[in-house]
Amino acid sequence: MTDFAALVPAGATVALVGGAVRDGLLGIASNTSPDLDLAIEGADLQALATATGLPFTFHAAFGNATVTLPDNRTVDLIRTRRETYPVAGGNPVPEPGTLTEDLQRRDFGLNALALVLEPGGELHLLDVVGGLPDIQARVLRPLHSGSFHEDASRLVRAARLAARLDLAAHPDLLAQVPDALKMAEQTPRLWAELRLLLAEPRPGRAARMLETWGAGQLPPPASLPLLDALDAEKEQGVAVNFQTYAAALLHVAPNPADLAARLNLGEKPAALLARALSDTPYPDGSPERILRRLLRPDAYTPLTGRDVVALGVPAGQQIGAALAYLAGLRAAGQVQSAEDERAALRQYVRNLPPS
Repeated sequence: MTDFAALVPAGATVALVGGAVRDGLLGIASNTSPDLDLAIEGADLQALATATGLPFTFHAAFGNATVTLPDNRTVDLIRTRRETYPVAGGNPVPEPGTLTEDLQRRDFGLNALALVLEPGGELHLLDVVGGLPDIQARVLRPLHSGSFHEDASRLVRAARLAARLDLAAHPDLLAQVPDALKMAEQTPRLWAELRLLLAEPRPGRAARMLETWGAGQLPPPASLPLLDALDAEKEQGVAVNFQTYAAALLHVAPNPADLAARLNLGEKPAALLARALSDTPYPDGSPERILRRLLRPDAYTPLTGRDVVALGVPAGQQIGAALAYLAGLRAAGQVQSAEDERAALRQYVRNLPPS
């Protein structure tokens, strides 16, 4: 940070903000926040990013730049700003502002702390919203009484942070839950936050936070036991990915296609769900088998072509016919296990005409 500050013009203010400051004060290892946010007041950030000599992307709408470091981490250069919400639930309108105004526009007290770099290279902690006591108490406190009305997605973000960082809800947060629920349908960013919830280390825990706070209807309520079960699989060392959590959510959604569109899930979770609900064999540890074990606990591995040949079906077209016969029995609920299939197939073979 000190080397970077040498590129900043005289009179500008540079401060480390966001998750890196919060997690450091909470005593969380720095590798949980690999990317850095620098709030900068009084500098042209496009020119500053160019001066680094590193690859960067400039975001003209906000005057920000994202610089990619040689180790592939990123540094967001953020023009300090204030924000207004002309329409609650809509996108905020940014205007240039001071570092103090930038901190005051943020969501929670513990996310509104800054490490300011002084001209001599010293760092000092700037707390203009009382965030340090929130860090010490490990609580999430909205910065003003209309916070969740203007941006209901902050409720879901709070649940994500609470689950990941073991934080509690401040009474001011709980008092605003009804506002967030009223504004949910008018806040597209809320659905983006729900998508991010599925990528958390423990999505089930985050969803249970919402339930505890009186907002359990945001993810489909019937999904909570499935998300809990997938969390439990993770705790046992099973690799459970984002797509598996998303497929579980779609399984119980009243309108899966609508939910997939709102969460911008793409086609993969629905395709995974269809495979999990099918009888196609998949290897142990695959997403399909993980989901099938939860959604179809009585499911078994159907016989394969190799099994059919071993039980006496002649090679060739007869194998496909035998497999189709077994699939029909499964669809009709007439076989409940691989042993049932073997018994049915033996009878099938006995009834085959002589070759």
